[in-house]
Amino acid sequence: MIRYTKWTLAREIVMWVCAVIMLLPFYLLVNTALKTPADAIGTPAFEPALRPTFDSFIAIFQTGGTSNIFVGLFNSAVITAGAVIGLIVVGGVTAYVLTRRLSRVSTWLYYLILAGIVVPAQLGLVPLYIGARTVGLLGSPLGMAVIYVAMLTPLAVFLYGGFIRALPTEYEEAATIDGASPLRTYVQVVFPLLSPATGTIAILTGLIVWNDFFTPLIFLNGSDSATLPVVVYSYVNGIIVQWNNIFAVLIVALLPITVLYLIMQKKFIQGFSGGLKS
Repeated sequence: MIRYTKWTLAREIVMWVCAVIMLLPFYLLVNTALKTPADAIGTPAFEPALRPTFDSFIAIFQTGGTSNIFVGLFNSAVITAGAVIGLIVVGGVTAYVLTRRLSRVSTWLYYLILAGIVVPAQLGLVPLYIGARTVGLLGSPLGMAVIYVAMLTPLAVFLYGGFIRALPTEYEEAATIDGASPLRTYVQVVFPLLSPATGTIAILTGLIVWNDFFTPLIFLNGSDSATLPVVVYSYVNGIIVQWNNIFAVLIVALLPITVLYLIMQKKFIQGFSGGLKS
């Protein structure tokens, strides 16, 4: 039986304080979004909404042009889904080949790819932009997804590689004896065992792509394919800033990625623990 001591009480108090601090930004988001434009500007952010209203949510869904939230949601969803699927395919296959081939070349290639994790993304934007313009990837959501695959492959290879190294090779050897090709072995034997790592990659890269503002601003500039962060910026960039509308847009932007995390949080934790053990 666990005894309830003063140290237990102290730990609970610390946990409650941390929980309140963590939930405070969400309170500010919802509270400001429910205020009228005048109250959002004229009252302190912590003060509860005296006249709560959903007018800000109605307004953002009725706005057209570059501030259309439906366009932003659709483009962000297409880009995020395309990037995540591409990273799962490319990262998984690359990590499997490089970790299972015991040669000096594959080892050097593996660590060369991993070096991309520590290189700031801004350093590669200029050559990446020139290459994307050459092959016609600018201004397209699917092209933007391909660009993200190129930028985030090192992270996917790192997570998949650590998990694959921890897998026993007996399953693959048995499949090879049964006549399975290397590709079939990976698809039917190895990949199902990588579901924790796949969940981790889906959440991590999905968060990065969904919340990224700088890269879409550059590669989608001048097109009608604005992502949700760019749509949020269009509300800030106006002559009159309505903070209640901005916070309402932020709440809408948070919901899809929060649902994704809640669905896959178990795989997320398993993937991190499995990758770090290796």
